[in-house]
Amino acid sequence: MSAVLDQHGLPHADHHDHHDHAPTGWRRWVYATNHKDIGTLYLLFAFTMLMIGGVLALLIRAELFQPGLQLVNPELFNQLTTMHGLIMVFGAIMPAFVGFANWMVPLQIGAPDMAFARMNNFSFWLMIPAGLMLAGSFFMPGGAPAAGWTLYAPLTLQMGPSMDAGIFAMHILGASSIMGSINIIVTILNMRAPGMTLMKMPMFCWTWLITAYLLIAVMPVLAGAITMTLTDRHFGTSFFNPAGGGDPVMYQHIFWFFGHPEVYIMILPAFGIISQIVPAFSRKKLFGYASMVYATSSIAILSFIVWAHHMFTTGMPVTGQLFFMYATMLIAVPTAVKIFNWIATMWQGSMTFETPMLFAVGFIFVFTIGGFTGLIPAVAPIDIQLQDTYYIVAHFHYVLVAGSLFALFAGFYYWVPKWTGVMYNEGRGKLHFWWSIISFNVTFFPMHFLGLAGMPRRYADYPMQFADFNMVASIGAFLFGIAQVYFFLFVAMPTMLGKGAKAAAKPWDGAEGLEWELPSPAPFHTFETPPKLDVTATRIVA
Repeated sequence: MSAVLDQHGLPHADHHDHHDHAPTGWRRWVYATNHKDIGTLYLLFAFTMLMIGGVLALLIRAELFQPGLQLVNPELFNQLTTMHGLIMVFGAIMPAFVGFANWMVPLQIGAPDMAFARMNNFSFWLMIPAGLMLAGSFFMPGGAPAAGWTLYAPLTLQMGPSMDAGIFAMHILGASSIMGSINIIVTILNMRAPGMTLMKMPMFCWTWLITAYLLIAVMPVLAGAITMTLTDRHFGTSFFNPAGGGDPVMYQHIFWFFGHPEVYIMILPAFGIISQIVPAFSRKKLFGYASMVYATSSIAILSFIVWAHHMFTTGMPVTGQLFFMYATMLIAVPTAVKIFNWIATMWQGSMTFETPMLFAVGFIFVFTIGGFTGLIPAVAPIDIQLQDTYYIVAHFHYVLVAGSLFALFAGFYYWVPKWTGVMYNEGRGKLHFWWSIISFNVTFFPMHFLGLAGMPRRYADYPMQFADFNMVASIGAFLFGIAQVYFFLFVAMPTMLGKGAKAAAKPWDGAEGLEWELPSPAPFHTFETPPKLDVTATRIVA
């Protein structure tokens, strides 16, 4: 492939050696409008929140290490479970994927930046007060919200002032998500390089385009649900208060109409990252590109008609149970198409197992387990036994930790040479992978058995028959937490500080895409002149 030429006939690298003037000091970050800087800020914020959420998780697991009350009372235990969920979902996983989108989408489509650079800055800085409000709610009178991350009524109507802070924080985070989504949609639809049709876009851009539409569709639904909660609390309405003729189950319908697409909002960008990495390290084209696009779209559409599978035990009519049961099974089909395509891509490929590929293969293996464990409670009669047990906790952590988080790690290892210009330490990266995947399974696999045996979630204490598996899970959780601290101190920090072997412009043999045509690290300004694309393939021509 030939180099990118600018309007002066110079290769991009040479041109930017002279004109790549990045602002310096604190103003660079506070006033950032460059998509790379904002992507970095998102990733730093997300990792900070991951650590805070992780500390809360370890407090939960420390309490559950053995029967009896050890460290916290049941009320504080419920605050920990609620805030762990909210911080991980809205503070860690979602902002991390937005960070990846900021960094990679303009590079992958040949755009100079995001469409709305100042709005991009605003959507990031909204997250700081929201994150502080969420994390700081522990210090308010009465402690943090303790209604579960789903914020179910009537518990939310009985909480102290921290509930209002939580609702305000969710509104701000929702506004940030909507602005970020508008930015991503406009960037992808309007700013692609000449010759890059939609069906030539990298899969990561496709998954984010669909995710952005999902966010715009469902974040206002969450805003509606929590605003109705707020008016019930302070303005005399009775949407969810039975004493005034309201219905707590209505809250569940509204919340899960947001909540189930939200699950896919947190996994579709992960699918995009894996769809970039698997072909690169298999040294083959992605098998079934068009079917991957259609499968992603199908998942997004079907995610709107499965919400009440979270509600099989609320007295739903049998007809409703049947509909949501079949719809839930149907949504497994496009997901299975993706897994089939990844495996078919690897089939007879020249595979190597650098850290990004290890995390990608680990993702496929463990996410598939998470998918199968989700099919089981899709069957309404079985769900009645499993509802609100540790089986459900195990299932969604297999999807969200081994799904979203492992994909984020895979993406970090894959693209960090392009971000920093240096290679991460391969040995340490592989240690991080094996340490993480083993400790993850030690933590969450026993929870399936606890749930099948009937242990309910969100309880600070439990009878003796659940002791052994809980002890194993707690040990695994602490090992998993230490693995992420190791990752930060010994893999991410040295790489981000530029300590390591210099990275080539294209460090991975099989990698394809516009981002690999740029020098490493990617210059502060890229694609000021749009690259020209070969009409037959997504590659740059002179």
